[in-house]
Amino acid sequence: MSYSITEASRVQKWVAGVLVVGYALITLMPLVWIIATGFKSPSDAIAYPPKVFFPPTLEGYVNLFTTRTRQTAEFLAANPPQTWYEEIVAKYGMVIAGPSRFGERFLNSVIIGFGSTFLSVFLGTLAAYAFSRFKVPLKDDLLFFILSTRMMPPIAVAIPIFLMFRQLGLSDTHLGMILLYTAVNLSLAVWLLKGFIDEIPREYEEAALIDGYTRFQAFRKVVLPQAATGIASTAIFCLIFAWNEYAFAVLLTSGRAQTAPPFIPTIIGVGGQDWPAVAAGATLFLLPVMVFTILLRKHLLRGITFGAVRK
Repeated sequence: MSYSITEASRVQKWVAGVLVVGYALITLMPLVWIIATGFKSPSDAIAYPPKVFFPPTLEGYVNLFTTRTRQTAEFLAANPPQTWYEEIVAKYGMVIAGPSRFGERFLNSVIIGFGSTFLSVFLGTLAAYAFSRFKVPLKDDLLFFILSTRMMPPIAVAIPIFLMFRQLGLSDTHLGMILLYTAVNLSLAVWLLKGFIDEIPREYEEAALIDGYTRFQAFRKVVLPQAATGIASTAIFCLIFAWNEYAFAVLLTSGRAQTAPPFIPTIIGVGGQDWPAVAAGATLFLLPVMVFTILLRKHLLRGITFGAVRK
């Protein structure tokens, strides 16, 4: 019987498969639990021991998207619930007073997250191309300075940024948060994209220049398609940071530009924290990043010079 030193044996493949499946189950368990909690009632959400099997309800999602007020039994009898979500809150002697602010906070996260991601990738691509292709004075020092901004903990500059934003009128504004997240993400974008652009052979651009292309045309038609993988990867990392950022959002926003992360933990229900509503908000908060990553997955799986000849 012959054995291969390059191909794994059947036992090795089986062990590797078991380990991968086990690791996937362990890492997905918190996510599955959060999603399940969004369909629990408040009593089931805090039950001990925790309930794995429970009657599902949309109470958490109703509480997430509405504000409620308590009314007397006479008022409820004179104004019976007309819809299924009014029946849910009527069980607690309450009526729906109007929509909550979760929709506004979620929209703020979309505007600030995707806006800062676009700016970070756009400016990072231009800077990375310049560092990769041109002789920039003190290039190594500049690259290290750019990277050092990423090493600094956000709390170290929180107070100076707060004072600066207050003087400039950027506190609690979409523009201020977009510029701040862009500045934080720019160092990561420059370093990641420079590595990808360095892998693209210069001969492609030189051939385009000989054919009559301008430098910008060569950049747009030759470099950008080859760097699509790096741009997609960088965009995902930048979006994840801007989407999940909490410290600056708490310090610099309070109303008009507040994002979802500071808002979700403040959802209060009857008698305390409304955990089903918090879990429902966290579940919905995961969707944009998940969809964005799925849409860009083909670029993540493609080689940086797929279909091209390397040097």
